[in-house]
Amino acid sequence: MRYKGFGGQLRTGPAIPSPNIWHWPDVYERENRAQDADGVLWAALRTAAPWAGRDVVDVGCGDGFHLPHFAQEARSVVGVEPHPPLVERGRRRGFEVLRGGAEALPLPDACADVVHARTAYFFGEGCEPGLAEADRVLRPGGVLAIVDLDFTVPPYGDWLRADLPRYDPAAVERFFARQGFTQERVTSTWRFRDRETLEAVLRIEFAPATAARAIAETTGLSIPVGYRLHTRRRPAGIITTR
Repeated sequence: MRYKGFGGQLRTGPAIPSPNIWHWPDVYERENRAQDADGVLWAALRTAAPWAGRDVVDVGCGDGFHLPHFAQEARSVVGVEPHPPLVERGRRRGFEVLRGGAEALPLPDACADVVHARTAYFFGEGCEPGLAEADRVLRPGGVLAIVDLDFTVPPYGDWLRADLPRYDPAAVERFFARQGFTQERVTSTWRFRDRETLEAVLRIEFAPATAARAIAETTGLSIPVGYRLHTRRRPAGIITTR
C-alpha cells in the first residue's frame, strides 16, 4: 500500500517520498473525488472536531484537496505539506499552503482550533514528534483529528494487509489509546465515475500483484472502505512551546 502520509508525516528526518500522490497527483485527485461519496466520514469528523468559525490546520495536506471543504465554514484554513510540487498545486487552489513536515510545523504556538491529518499516521509508534507539534499549535481546548484507513474492514483492509503483512492494526489502536485518543470506526464508500479511474487508483495504491487482485475482486464502481477517526482534545490551561 502506498500512503500520502509517507511523505514525511510520520517520523523525524527528511521527507520520505510518497509513491502515490507524489508521482501521480492527477490520478490521486480523481481518487479524492471518489472517496467518501456519501459524506459519512465528513459527518463523523464534523461531530468530533467541529470547524465552523474556527482556525484549521491540515497537516500533510497533499495538494490541498480538502482545504476548500474546511474553508466553507472555517474562519481560516492553512495546509502544511513537505513536497514542493504539491505545495504549489495547493496554492493554485487559492489557499495558504506552507512547506513543512508534521514534526516541525512552520506555525506559531496556539494558532489553531483544529489540526486535521488524513491518512498520515498509520503506524502509531514513532509519530510522537508530530503529535507533540500538533499540541503545540493547538489552542487549549482544540482538537487533533487523525483519519486513518482501517485495516480490519474488508475488502480494502484485506488488500492493505496483503501489501503490509507485518502491520498490526491492534497495536496501532493501542498506541493511540495510550496517547489519550478516542477512536471511532467509520465505513465509507469510494464511488468512481468509470472503471478506468477505479483501476488507475488501485494501481497507484497497491503493489502490482495486490492491485491485480483488487481489480479482479471489484465488480462494480464502488468500494466500501473502513476508516479510524482518532481524536484528542488539548486540555485547557496547558501551554506547549517548541
